[in-house]
Amino acid sequence: MTENTSFKPSLKLMDATMLVAGSMIGSGIFIVSADISRNVGSSGWLIFVWLITGFMTLTAALSYGELSAMFPKAGGQYVYLKEAFNPLISFMYGWSFFLVIQTATIAAVGVAFAKFTAYLIPQFSEDLVALDLGFLTISPAQLLSIIIIVFLTYINTQGINSGKIIQTVFTLTKLLSLLGLIIFGLFAIKPDTWNLNWSNMWDMHKINLDGSTAQYTTMAAFGAIAASMVGSIFSSDAWNNVTFIAGEIKNPKRNIGLSLALGTLIVTVIYISTNIMYTGVLSLHEIAAASKDRVAVAASQQIFAGAGTVIIALMIMVSTFGCNNGLIMAGARVYYSMAHDGLFIRRVGKLNKNSVPGFGLWIQCIVACLWCLSGKYGDLLDMISFVVVVFYMLTISGIFVLRAKRPLAERPYKAIGYPVLPILYIIMGLTFCTLLIIYKPNYTWPGLIITLMGIPVYYLIKKLDKKALLSD
Repeated sequence: MTENTSFKPSLKLMDATMLVAGSMIGSGIFIVSADISRNVGSSGWLIFVWLITGFMTLTAALSYGELSAMFPKAGGQYVYLKEAFNPLISFMYGWSFFLVIQTATIAAVGVAFAKFTAYLIPQFSEDLVALDLGFLTISPAQLLSIIIIVFLTYINTQGINSGKIIQTVFTLTKLLSLLGLIIFGLFAIKPDTWNLNWSNMWDMHKINLDGSTAQYTTMAAFGAIAASMVGSIFSSDAWNNVTFIAGEIKNPKRNIGLSLALGTLIVTVIYISTNIMYTGVLSLHEIAAASKDRVAVAASQQIFAGAGTVIIALMIMVSTFGCNNGLIMAGARVYYSMAHDGLFIRRVGKLNKNSVPGFGLWIQCIVACLWCLSGKYGDLLDMISFVVVVFYMLTISGIFVLRAKRPLAERPYKAIGYPVLPILYIIMGLTFCTLLIIYKPNYTWPGLIITLMGIPVYYLIKKLDKKALLSD
């Protein structure tokens, strides 16, 4: 396949770091602490879940630095899996990435934008009906999310610089907004609430919505931690999006690894600080029972009184808008690489006049919009967390495989803490996945089925491609 144009390296270290941080911070940090609190029941364990997730994210990001320096190509993780293992493994990743991981995430973030817009403009409420087609009812929130996705897709088809400006501006805005929320929240800490939350910080138990509690057995407690981490891992995911866009980053062998380390570190510190602030202004029961899990709204109402809801709504709108821009910008580069391997629609492997995979962006847009209409993206995102971690583990184990297969290959950057940190991530990832299989099977089988469906599809594509070659 020949390209009409080539990627233009336009992103500096700052831009790449903002892509990492901006793609990670969506709506999760404002919401998922409610579910985590219900599962673990104490401030110590709430912060521990975020610490463990942050450590895993940082460890994975530092490990990916070595792979990104070896293969500074568009497609990122897809390319690493292909080089370390085989095209089937990388296709299974790309398949699940296209069907759910990226597209359903774009849909979920888009709908989150619309839901919080409704705080300011009630006409966009998810509880209203904009269209009733008989077999399907569509809310104004769903329509607005589709409009935002289409708009951001169009912006990104106009060239990398268009998306870069939105990403950097919106990410800086939400980082500063979150920092401001943390600072104001720390000044508003209630000593009685703080002491109550931290007086028995390691007493793990389940908090029910009615305020009652239940104790765990030792093994069930491990299952509760794993279930809690589904939310924190989802909130910390998409940090690897910068690897997909490697062909458009200046000095990628240096800047991708640095941006991964800087971006994940910044977000980890912000996330942990935000949760510490939550425990200073809200009791654990208030966090667990927050209306529609909107912990940040409840906290902001304590900090800013009547203006709190509007402040958080604006923050989440900025956050989700910037997050979706990063997801949309980066995702199409994976399909571009798949198309170059003959494993996706061939036209997706060509760049438009603005040197971006325009057709791939629109294909991604269509699937994401369909997810918006389905209303099932949230369930699938919970269920795909298992698969996401499995592919992270596979990719990190690829460092060991490549060091054995290609010991003399150029490695401008080597994974920090190798082999200890990569092994530790794999052990932690295996523990997380095993606990989900045992205690929360509903979080595992749907993602596995979607991923395994890629095997027959891969061989069908290869068979069709072979027939096409023979006929030529």
